[in-house]
Amino acid sequence: MSPRTRRLCVAVAALALVAAVPTFFVDGVLNGPPVMNGSARGTALTMFALALPVLAVGVVTSILGSVWGRAALIGALGYLTYNATLLVYATPFNELFLAYVALLGLSLWSLVSALLDPLPVLSPDSRLPARGIAAFILTVVALNALAWLRFVVPDLGEDPPDFLAGTGLTTNPIYVQDLVVWLPALGVVAVLLWQRRPAGIFLCGAGLFFWEIEAIGVAVDQWFGHRADPASDVATQGGVVLFVVLAGVTLVPLVLWIRAVLSRP
Repeated sequence: MSPRTRRLCVAVAALALVAAVPTFFVDGVLNGPPVMNGSARGTALTMFALALPVLAVGVVTSILGSVWGRAALIGALGYLTYNATLLVYATPFNELFLAYVALLGLSLWSLVSALLDPLPVLSPDSRLPARGIAAFILTVVALNALAWLRFVVPDLGEDPPDFLAGTGLTTNPIYVQDLVVWLPALGVVAVLLWQRRPAGIFLCGAGLFFWEIEAIGVAVDQWFGHRADPASDVATQGGVVLFVVLAGVTLVPLVLWIRAVLSRP
């Protein structure tokens, strides 16, 4: 990891605290519908209670040459970029807006910097079930894309669409960034992993770290959103259960990947 990326990560951590801690703890900062306020508080909690510790461990272990640490660092930066986007576009304008924008910009460019650093070269290894993990990633990508399209396609031409009911939003930034950036990127990583390319073998670990933090984060924001407005369909107990299960399922290939990396000479 380059000194540039290390310095950027430290700045990201500081900004994440500035943006996320008051979002969670300070009453009156969030001014959207109750369910969306609860969801944003859950996202903020995951940022500083989970993503930042993963980022910190990733930075320290990367300095020591850890391959899994580099993957954790990239996964945490991916999570912060993803959810800073939601703070900017899915949270009504408030006094933390510039902190959200700064966090989004710095997280994104830190992620770019981390990906531009020379990546660890991992050769194919029989201890890693590469095609099994690739199939898992491709399956989740396909199901996720189909789930979003299931909501979007029937409402094309509707104003407002049903999937925005109760959110206060004019469009859904989750659908946009998933379909434009994250799902295609992880699909490419899965194909590279299926082909046992070194880049795919490493980046699948980063993608699994990202998904693990994100699944836990969605479970947390669903819980807080449902608690804030139990009558809303935007956040439900079923959503909490679904993403707890997804976090547990994702942990299996992540652990297999880490074990394969640690067992290398």
